Amino acid sequence: MPKFLVAIHHRDDFDAMAVHDPEQDRAIDELNDEMVAAGVRIFVGGLHKYTAAKSVTADADGHVTVSDGPYMKGDEHVAGFWVLEAHSMDEALEWGRKATIACRAPVEVRPFH
Repeated sequence: MPKFLVAIHHRDDFDAMAVHDPEQDRAIDELNDEMVAAGVRIFVGGLHKYTAAKSVTADADGHVTVSDGPYMKGDEHVAGFWVLEAHSMDEALEWGRKATIACRAPVEVRPFH
């Protein structure tokens, strides 16, 4: 069965620790329970703030550089994600719709190869 990434995005200035919302926590817990009951959830994880990231790159000679911060520059970054097993993109998008409501944040749904 195809697998999909459902990624939650937050603006860089979002502070999850300062914006604790018990209602939102409950909505996310209920969504996780629903995913487990439906047998679609393979993995779920929340990420530390983008500033905790390290980027690893290699040049043409194979020299590796590690630098502080995310590889992609922008004003939004992935804050957490689910890996789901769904029958189709349409089914994965239904979970994405539920995720964007529960998390109150934009969601990207992308299939794995």
